[in-house]
Amino acid sequence: MMKVIVDTNVPLVANGRAEQASEDCVEACIDELMKITEGDVKLVLDDQRRIIEEYRNKLNPGGFPGVGDAFLKWAEINWANPQQCDLVSITPIDDSETDFQEFPTDPALTDFDPDDRKFIAVALAHAEKPPILQAVDSAWWNFRDALRQNGVTIDFICEDDIRSMLSQ
Repeated sequence: MMKVIVDTNVPLVANGRAEQASEDCVEACIDELMKITEGDVKLVLDDQRRIIEEYRNKLNPGGFPGVGDAFLKWAEINWANPQQCDLVSITPIDDSETDFQEFPTDPALTDFDPDDRKFIAVALAHAEKPPILQAVDSAWWNFRDALRQNGVTIDFICEDDIRSMLSQ
């Protein structure tokens, strides 16, 4: 079964909360989340709920009104269900919740957003190195080559939208 990590902007876009996202992008994000919630794709999370907490900070944990909110509710219900989710341990450096031993020490990634490092650490901590689904966060686009060189696959669901944003 395919496994993925979902960056927070995917459910945000699925909720229609990203004005830079095209309608096709919103639909693509909804489709990707539905594959997970319907059991066709397994979600990968950290075992300390850092990713879920980030989702909670940006989405409605009650599960309404959007598809992204429903995804959060599903993740909270299923996070410890091994049929639906794989959990991995990541190791914070010192008391930091933004820097992890699993994050590459590559100088090309020094400026990578500290709040997003947990997603990279989870990808690298998992035995299968699952891809990270990404919607319209152009900052990730700028690091795609360095991430790839460090064994991280980013699946840009809305590549056309990102290319359009960066060409303006």
